[in-house]
Amino acid sequence: MPQTLTIGAVLTAQELAERLADTATQALIDEARLSPKPGLVDSRSSGAHQDLTLDLMVRSARSLTPTFYALALHSWQRPADIALRQEVGRLGRAGEAQMMAETGGVNTHRGAIWAMGLLVSAVAMQPENLIPQHIAQRAAKIAKLPDAFSPKKFSKGSHAVQRYQVPGAREEAQSGFPHILDCALPQLHHSRTRGASESEAQVDALLAVMTRLSDTCVLSRGGLPALEAMHQGAQAVLDAGGLQTRAGKQRLRHLEQRMLADNTSPGGAADLLAATLFLDRVSVA
Repeated sequence: MPQTLTIGAVLTAQELAERLADTATQALIDEARLSPKPGLVDSRSSGAHQDLTLDLMVRSARSLTPTFYALALHSWQRPADIALRQEVGRLGRAGEAQMMAETGGVNTHRGAIWAMGLLVSAVAMQPENLIPQHIAQRAAKIAKLPDAFSPKKFSKGSHAVQRYQVPGAREEAQSGFPHILDCALPQLHHSRTRGASESEAQVDALLAVMTRLSDTCVLSRGGLPALEAMHQGAQAVLDAGGLQTRAGKQRLRHLEQRMLADNTSPGGAADLLAATLFLDRVSVA
């Protein structure tokens, strides 16, 4: 099990911000390197992506450390109000610009900046309260507030939300990250308890999200048939005992073959896995 972040009352705002930024960055790197992940960049290959590599994902994650530091510092012991929402939005957009500069315009972590940024801010708001549900609730309060300076542009994800009438990344945050609290974290802890290795438990957590999430990355590439295939395939792996069993590994290979054939990648689920790893390392039960 990875080392968790210890937050004590003696930490200054700067010390906390540094620790949270490092933890968030490492969670993104660990998610990128985790293998095997169906359709996603991992330590084996680029999955269904033609423009992404593991090295690019790692460099992108490291470019976001200053953004997470600034988010934590500006959110230190502040209430969830319009002023904080606008500051979080401004810093997130600046981080996205830095990420794009690092990657040459390739979108590596746009969704992760949103989810991870909100959770980093939520921890810094009340570092004395590290119960996962309470952190997620604070993040949801920020996400629900309007940001008058947010640019009115449509991403592939927002187009999928509109076309298929499903919740997207914004709604996930505004609802308090239910796929993290109800799927990923419980599965992560369950798999660890059953004797899975840390990497196996993390893949199982990813699969738990993939069983239910209306992943707009999958919908954008493959539509509803690809999304349903992902849901069913991920559930089949978990029903077989997860990645620690021979049957689970075999079913994961089948799922991966289907997703590569569909040219789909569960990028939304990957963002939530990284956020899950962060929350797992900073929170207390």
